[in-house]
Amino acid sequence: MKNINYSLYIDKTREALIKYYKMIFMVFIILLYSSIIFRINQLSSQSPTNEQLTQKLAETKGPTIDQDSLEKIQKLQDESVPVQALFKDARNNPFSDQ
Repeated sequence: MKNINYSLYIDKTREALIKYYKMIFMVFIILLYSSIIFRINQLSSQSPTNEQLTQKLAETKGPTIDQDSLEKIQKLQDESVPVQALFKDARNNPFSDQ
């Protein structure tokens, strides 16, 4: 059986690593950033499935107003003429500045 001297191979490998450690480090950093950018791109271009959309829509509740507050607002609207004008203007042009 042939005797192999591994210390020679280890020394050569160590010398190569010491000589090119900056380049190896830069390649490692570039690969790391590239994989992160690729993964971010993959996740940002992913669209939700119909099941996910349906679930989110079922969880979302619309705005509600209690009946007492609604009656008070309607009573105040009916009693005040300037308020009636504001409500009518807001219905006709909701994006106007006043």
